[in-house]
Amino acid sequence: MSDRNGPAPSKPLELKELLTIETDDGRSLEFEVVGTIADEESGESYAVLVHGGDDGEGDEEAEFIVTDSVGNLLEDDELAQEILDEFLLFAEESDEGEESVHE
Repeated sequence: MSDRNGPAPSKPLELKELLTIETDDGRSLEFEVVGTIADEESGESYAVLVHGGDDGEGDEEAEFIVTDSVGNLLEDDELAQEILDEFLLFAEESDEGEESVHE
């Protein structure tokens, strides 16, 4: 997958903001910001975005990407996976907490 089209915005991405990514095969996919994570050690912020999944549009499996705070894809795959894993763990724990409140 290649980087986003055009210059990166100068302001940080916000939740529910949409970002269009052009794939290596020429398709354009729209991703929605579903989370932001700040690294306390480095002071860097990252955004987690999703395309597909539970949006009622068929059986498409969710695809996640991780960007810096302004929408540039991370080149460090290991760092991106670490951020995604942290986000998914937090989301899972949040869902479990909501279920116990509603029971």
